[in-house]
Amino acid sequence: MRLLLDTHVFLGALAEPERLGRQRSLVEDGRNGLVLSVVSVWEMAIKWSRGRLPLPEPPVTFVPSRVRTLAAQTLAVEPEQAVGVADLPWQHRDPFDRLLIAQARVLGVPIVTADRACRPYDVDVLLID
Repeated sequence: MRLLLDTHVFLGALAEPERLGRQRSLVEDGRNGLVLSVVSVWEMAIKWSRGRLPLPEPPVTFVPSRVRTLAAQTLAVEPEQAVGVADLPWQHRDPFDRLLIAQARVLGVPIVTADRACRPYDVDVLLID
């Protein structure tokens, strides 16, 4: 199964996998394909540049090396996914998360997240504890 990781889960899988709770086994199961959206890459880059996300190295080297560490694939944003946010109700206001939800909907894949605000959408949400 393909799993779209939100930014928090991607970082958690690297630094503190025990905090993934019951979803840890899914994330660590090599039969599942882990997907990191460029949306999360963009979010990390913005937060790092504003001093809000400490990383051991700049995002330009951190992200590719950690994607390899997790054997994940990156996911570009396609126009159909970007315009998909227009159909989403406004339960969630974070633009990064809204686009991740739209991507998960269009691709028909679950999103792994700790964000309970993603639950009301018609997408399979795998919440971490």
